[in-house]
Amino acid sequence: MRHRKAGYKLNRTTAHRQAMLRNMAASLFEHGQIVTTVPKAKALQPFVEKIITKAKRGDLHARRQVIAMLGRDRRAFAWLHVPKGASPDEVERINELRDRAAQFFDVPESDEVERNRYGELRKAPKLVKHIFDNVAPRFADRPGGYTRIVRIGARRLGDAGELCVIQFVGAEEGPEIGGNPSRRRRQADNRTAYAARLRKERQAQQAAAPAPAASDEADTPIEAGEAPSGEG
Repeated sequence: MRHRKAGYKLNRTTAHRQAMLRNMAASLFEHGQIVTTVPKAKALQPFVEKIITKAKRGDLHARRQVIAMLGRDRRAFAWLHVPKGASPDEVERINELRDRAAQFFDVPESDEVERNRYGELRKAPKLVKHIFDNVAPRFADRPGGYTRIVRIGARRLGDAGELCVIQFVGAEEGPEIGGNPSRRRRQADNRTAYAARLRKERQAQQAAAPAPAASDEADTPIEAGEAPSGEG
């Protein structure tokens, strides 16, 4: 029996699982959303939300706690670096990632990220500072529930693991994420379409039905001074 063994183990050792959650959290704080499997997303969600709750305090003790949860204060946004002689496709790809992340928080400029001639990251924004300055203030008036998990109806090649998107809330506008609606949604759409079709057919039948013929008495004009029939 698994007494006192709560939480998602994900078939990994403690050190492996902790390192994986830290790396996934860093990617989520950099991009605003990531694609992963459903069990990993469910394990990552409370880890990220605890970090944001501590960051909302904004004091030095909370900053040290967040650094401890993430393992270290790493450099972030390495993907914003535009190398010399980059092709238009590479620049367009970086701009697409920037526009997608900008829906969730402010993204630094590309000139804030630099690499040396060996490709090593020499200058980049700090991740913890980004969390405290850009991510946590967006949820200052929200008591919890900073992230959401959206199943995208796709499966990973190899083991057919169900994929999903975990993202920060606040960017719900725009096209739907999943292309395959749920069975309940399809049934509701079918019922709505069927009711609309019946209503349209009923209206067409009422419009095609002939008008009732008027009585002869109504068509006969009444002479002046003559009382209508049926009156004394």
